[in-house]
Amino acid sequence: MGLVASDPRSLLALEGRDGGWGYRGGSSWTEPTAYAVLALAACGYAGEATVRGLEWLRRAQRRDGGWPPHPAVDTSTWVTALPLLLSGERSGWGDAGGAADWLLRQSGRESGWLHRLRAWMLGTPSNAAERFPGWPFYPRTAAWVAPTALTILALEKATRPNPSAEVRERLEAGRAFLLARRCRDGGWNHGSSRALGYEAGSYPETTGVALLALRGVPRAQLGRSLGVAEEAYRRCRSAEGLAWLRLALTVHGVSADALPAGVRCRNTVDAALVLLAEAAAQGRNLFIG
Repeated sequence: MGLVASDPRSLLALEGRDGGWGYRGGSSWTEPTAYAVLALAACGYAGEATVRGLEWLRRAQRRDGGWPPHPAVDTSTWVTALPLLLSGERSGWGDAGGAADWLLRQSGRESGWLHRLRAWMLGTPSNAAERFPGWPFYPRTAAWVAPTALTILALEKATRPNPSAEVRERLEAGRAFLLARRCRDGGWNHGSSRALGYEAGSYPETTGVALLALRGVPRAQLGRSLGVAEEAYRRCRSAEGLAWLRLALTVHGVSADALPAGVRCRNTVDAALVLLAEAAAQGRNLFIG
């Protein structure tokens, strides 16, 4: 795609005729549309493009309060967290009615009693990380790092300043899930710190989004993880990875230089995340308020 990083006009040019955004043009999807509207709001754009994007999202919401990844899909999924992130005055979105309740009804199946009973009957060794309910990509499947981190960010933002006891409990459990899923190097991958008996390495993207969701956790618990993030930021050449890492480092008070010259965005999500990271570095982080 070759979009120029940090240029809102590139993002505006990608909006579809229906008001939404596709990943690389074409049919509109929930994920790129939500990120595009959030990025434009962070950059101070409140024009017709933002209004059209919000209307597209309103039309796509399902009756159960959640969102499908695409209007042709009849199941709400993890992408429900993204429209909920639009809560607040800058986007003009409101509270995305029903989205928080839908998210609170979801959890990874491995944390349920039936899964634990089955594992016990099969003699499968217990995994301490499975005690904490994270969030899955799709209902009734296993929890993973990215949907858990994004749901934490969305619920925390949408319910501020008066979260219910249920929300506080789930946020605490979600953060415990993330901390339990750290790789040995201190970062995060998709959620399996060990695979086939071997220690698994971390990824820039998931390390960044996990650390962003762990805002407020004492630095003593995150020192090694922040070190991994700083090193990854120096080495990474992925626009998505750099954006998530910059967002994370900024929110934890660690200086992160502007993205290296020549970084190109592959798709709408990359372009939106780069804009969101730049806005956060200037004090307008719409992932947290």
